[in-house]
Amino acid sequence: MVTTQITEPAAGARRLPMSPLLALATAVFITSLTETLPAGLLPAMSAGLGVGASAAGQTVTVYAIGTALTAAPLTAATAGWRRKRLLLTTVAGFAVANGVTAVSSDYALTMVARFAAGVAAGLAWALLAGYARRMAPAGLEGRAIAVAMAGIPVALSLGVPAGTFLGSALGWRTAFWTMTALTVVLVGWITASVPDYPGRRRGDGEPRPRVLRVPGVAPVLFVTLVYVLAHTVLYAYVAAFLDGLGMGGSTDAVLLVFGGASLLSIAAVGARIHRHLRVLSVASVLLVAVAAAVLALAADSPALVYVAAALWGLGWGGAPTLLQTAAGAAGGKA
Repeated sequence: MVTTQITEPAAGARRLPMSPLLALATAVFITSLTETLPAGLLPAMSAGLGVGASAAGQTVTVYAIGTALTAAPLTAATAGWRRKRLLLTTVAGFAVANGVTAVSSDYALTMVARFAAGVAAGLAWALLAGYARRMAPAGLEGRAIAVAMAGIPVALSLGVPAGTFLGSALGWRTAFWTMTALTVVLVGWITASVPDYPGRRRGDGEPRPRVLRVPGVAPVLFVTLVYVLAHTVLYAYVAAFLDGLGMGGSTDAVLLVFGGASLLSIAAVGARIHRHLRVLSVASVLLVAVAAAVLALAADSPALVYVAAALWGLGWGGAPTLLQTAAGAAGGKA
């Protein structure tokens, strides 16, 4: 494999490198869609694997467990790897995991594949935002992260509804096969377009316990944990929730509203993040909280379900950019 050796962006370079950033956004898209695709396919997956909806929903849970258990140790173990090599390895992991999910008729094997996908996701989330920051000119790091993180609302606004439709028309396995094919294409794009950077030298950086004592780091990580957990619990069972309301046939439409609002959110956040990080973060949390309350208290009205989906998207769309930027600002080189 031929890699491109480059230095940090020159001080005078004021334009974002869009092709490599869009490749990172596609990697984010695949990471997010791999996590959330079962939410739109839950009834079909449960039938295909011969398990109940709750058991099928654990395909999202075991993905999260794979991320939680392995992200920190694997990130530390691969800190010295060249960044492009690590990115390609991570993306290839998604291709294998989604391919196994597509062919598996065994619940246990499917859970193993989903766990492996979660492991790849842990490495991806630890890598992608920093990669985007590194490619950006000074002062444009937040916008670079916003471009890369745009893969999340695109996955939720287009990917999951499209996957749900594809699963309904051609079977849920076809949706995972499509993900596998897209990932293979992404490997070629990364190879051709994304610059390479060295990993961290041994002894560089702060030990993890000391990083947690850096002012602001622990609160950001706590907010990230609670916020992402709340969103994931809500999103994982949205198809089953809507089915219980008699809106099962509208899952793709509700997700489309959610994702469209997410796109608006990430555009607004990208334009204002450097001036209003704290205000935008608080607004994001409050919007998602209001949306969850509306779903809990007034979900018997289809119109209110769509309103809640829009509020949820407006709150969540910019959240990954906000959280990654806050973590980067608090931790600095640590």
